[in-house]
Amino acid sequence: MSWNKSAAITYLRSHALGSSHHECAKYTRKAIEAGGIRLERTHNAKDYGPILLRAGFSEVPQGSTLISGDVAVIQPYQGGNPSGHMTMYDGTRWISDFSQRSMYPGPGYRKMHPDFKIYRMH
Repeated sequence: MSWNKSAAITYLRSHALGSSHHECAKYTRKAIEAGGIRLERTHNAKDYGPILLRAGFSEVPQGSTLISGDVAVIQPYQGGNPSGHMTMYDGTRWISDFSQRSMYPGPGYRKMHPDFKIYRMH
């Protein structure tokens, strides 16, 4: 299945809000779908890894250079949002339902560094 990464990133950028509305998975999924790939639905961002793999994405080895269109699925940390987080890299910054300071969306994530995986469509 062909993916129009540029369309996905354009959608992502144009729909980003000023701050988190706790809808990271929805916004990231809709951006991926704007590029032409339909994804199965799940309520929790942390559960999107296997869905991305089934859709044709592959896991990127830790430490790899990021490229636009990479998707991070971040697991929850104790005391944080139990849904985890999902976000896409636009080539400059990470965006989910808002433009983030880093891959980790907030101070709790930045402090706790929970497990994550990066997925890429080739």
